[in-house]
Amino acid sequence: MDETGEKAAKSSDFGWGIIGSGEIAQRFAADLVFVPDATLVANHSRSLASAEQFRGAFGGKRAYVDLDSFLSDPAVDAVYIATPNSVHLAQALKAVRSGKAILTEKPIAPSHTEASVIQREATRTKVFAMEALWTRFLPAAVAAKTKIDAGEIGTIRRITAELAYAHDYDPESRFFKRSLGGGATLDLGVYCVSLAMYFLGQPQKVSGLWHAAPSGVDMSSEMTLHYDGAEANLSCGFDRDGANHFVIEGTQGALRLDAPFLQAQRLTLYRPFVVATPFGPLKPPSGLFGRLLDRLPIPGRWMEDYPFEGSGLQFEAMAVMNAIRKGEKTSKIMPLSDSINVLRAINIVLAQPATTRVIKI
Repeated sequence: MDETGEKAAKSSDFGWGIIGSGEIAQRFAADLVFVPDATLVANHSRSLASAEQFRGAFGGKRAYVDLDSFLSDPAVDAVYIATPNSVHLAQALKAVRSGKAILTEKPIAPSHTEASVIQREATRTKVFAMEALWTRFLPAAVAAKTKIDAGEIGTIRRITAELAYAHDYDPESRFFKRSLGGGATLDLGVYCVSLAMYFLGQPQKVSGLWHAAPSGVDMSSEMTLHYDGAEANLSCGFDRDGANHFVIEGTQGALRLDAPFLQAQRLTLYRPFVVATPFGPLKPPSGLFGRLLDRLPIPGRWMEDYPFEGSGLQFEAMAVMNAIRKGEKTSKIMPLSDSINVLRAINIVLAQPATTRVIKI
């Protein structure tokens, strides 16, 4: 390649910067390998040792411990914020005021009021901003939305979703520590609520309850989004391992984003006559025999596979890059208004007193 061609190739690269060095930051960095033209140009961590270790592990170009220096890096086209929930607001505002597009790990902020502040500041500075609710961008979820919009299952009447992973109680863990924005609903339930609103829109009413961990954050919660003629029944928790699938029932059939739906690689479709049978979408397979039975061909049920490499975070990264290259300031699939509405629903439920229940530790 001659010098002119080499410069052209470099100019087409999209430079990502990552704030944070924990598990989700590592998964995002690893998935950038699957994104054409994406380059990890910078990463930031609170300690130089962590920053350098991250840079070396994922092939980054520069490591920073000073946030201002990181945000001043001209090669950074967008910043992925992968830090505890409690610091999302401050870091998001600092980034957009520096002129950097942001993709902030879910939840974009602990409350809808803080998310609204981010939206206003991103609008004022004319900078792209999006919450990293990556499940909306998975091929299986995109296929489900396409089928729903085409009327393949008729009018949606009910959504049922659960996302629960057992975690031993540790008061210092980010899952249970209030100062880090812990709690099952912001960590897990946000996926259920966001995806339900993706398919049904903003509800007319929200109801629910939550159960407290010893630290006072929510160990689990149940929520219902009420619509005219439909409802979404959603649950999450650190107190159990759940079915972890997402079911959409319509007047002409049903769809199931198979477990774990937040990384769904298979979409199962049901015709009306099989929905209420033992092979229906609400009967999750259990055990080896159950999983084998769930893959057998059944009249009125068929499956579509949407495999991908990595963790699946590459699809949201591609969506951000495409939007920024088009000059867009928000995502059509994951607009900040949706993030605000999701957090408002969650905040309504968590603002209530906890429901008394013995939590087994």
